[in-house]
Amino acid sequence: MKIVVLAGGRSTERNVSISSGHRLTNALREKGHQATFIDLFLGYDLQGRAPETVFETANTSDNLLISDAVLTDDVINKLRTDGTTQLFGPNVLAICKAADIVVIGLHGGDGENGKVQAVLDLNNIKYTGSGSTASGITMNKVYSKEIMLYKGIKTAAFVEITRDQGAKGHTLPFDYPVVLKPTSGGSSVGTHIAHNADELESGLEDVFRFDNSAIIEEFIKGREFSLGVVNGHAFPAIEIKVHDGWYDFEHKFIEGHTTFVTPPDDLADDVHDEMKRVAVETMDALGMQNYGRVDFFVDDNKGVWVIEANNLPGMTPLSLLPQEAEAEGVAYPDLVESIVNGKLKLYADGMNN
Repeated sequence: MKIVVLAGGRSTERNVSISSGHRLTNALREKGHQATFIDLFLGYDLQGRAPETVFETANTSDNLLISDAVLTDDVINKLRTDGTTQLFGPNVLAICKAADIVVIGLHGGDGENGKVQAVLDLNNIKYTGSGSTASGITMNKVYSKEIMLYKGIKTAAFVEITRDQGAKGHTLPFDYPVVLKPTSGGSSVGTHIAHNADELESGLEDVFRFDNSAIIEEFIKGREFSLGVVNGHAFPAIEIKVHDGWYDFEHKFIEGHTTFVTPPDDLADDVHDEMKRVAVETMDALGMQNYGRVDFFVDDNKGVWVIEANNLPGMTPLSLLPQEAEAEGVAYPDLVESIVNGKLKLYADGMNN
């Protein structure tokens, strides 16, 4: 198949996306597909050639390191030399139309919030992952948690504070410590644990660098897990054990800061089964399709709490879903191809949304 791997983009998680995108492209080429990496924001210079020609040669590299630099709009905009800032770079749509399917390797912001998916829908372009509506709901932590609570899925209590309410003088309905993060963000960019009102204020100021809205959650003390679901199949849970601090951006994407165990020997079977059940239930509640990942805390009473769902999980060398699949004997290239084939089946069955 001719496959575009769409990555990069304009979000704070641009560097993570590029790492995912290169690995996805190489995996698909290993499986015999004509896959090409396209940066959503920078586009591709066809130099007068037809879009189909981009599938003829490889344009990727292996083992791309992830920078821990915080990418603001100003930094990203400077990557474009023509002074324009629109999300879709030159020739992106034309190349995507020439493909059999687009593998979306975008993360955060406009990659996961449904905007890209809506544009692809309007142009009759097939793509992996969830549709535009489910993507937008899942990316917004307030909307997704409201749906979880309505559906009886256990998740931490929360409040939302918007930029126009300011960072100062807020009284919370639960005790410290609390977790605060951008309402529509990922990879723990802008996420903080606040132990008092001063830390809450400084944390909110940082969150508002990235988003107009912050979600503040009651702190759940427990073991942290993640569990991926691909085409309705729940993979084994992976436990996340940070060497110090908590599971922030550095621990997620820089090797040597975190230990991952899939699944841990001391995880009770009934708790593991509950996580698998709730992961599938959460994805169904949010309207997610094809694949995704659900993050959990398990407290001292073995209660299973959903942290959040991820509609486009990372696919980097340190990402969780590939590790979970590998623990079940599914190699990375086979995992990626199963995602592609699973979504194509949904299109064939008329079930894509």
